[in-house]
Amino acid sequence: MLIVGPTGSGKTWLACALGHRACRENLAVLYVRLPRLAEDLALARADGRYPKLMAALGRVKLLILDDWGLAPLNPDARRDLLEIIDDRHGRTATLITSQFPIDRWHDLIGEPTLADAILDRLVHNAHRIELKGESMRKRRPDTAIA
Repeated sequence: MLIVGPTGSGKTWLACALGHRACRENLAVLYVRLPRLAEDLALARADGRYPKLMAALGRVKLLILDDWGLAPLNPDARRDLLEIIDDRHGRTATLITSQFPIDRWHDLIGEPTLADAILDRLVHNAHRIELKGESMRKRRPDTAIA
């Protein structure tokens, strides 16, 4: 599933709501921001946890990748992303949120061949939700206690 829309439109909220529903159905769910996942994978590569982390990412029933495209992907992160998406393709669910329209994702990935491979596995059979409107943070009064 691909959820796109402007900042504050509810992408993360909706993705997490779907993740909670999957948890209620006893499915394993992992939520991670894509920039943080790239950092975690780099650290795992350095300290020897990489194979175990990649295997875990392939097994989780619903992987929610939030903030797609917010940070540039370095060559290792692009290759890691392809491996993750390829391991999951046709076997488990992946939900991605992004502020960027899907037609810009190819450029966001940064390397044409890897972008083709990643997007071929993601976009063709995905359910798509496009959210519109201004930020919900602007419309709701801040209820946090200082």
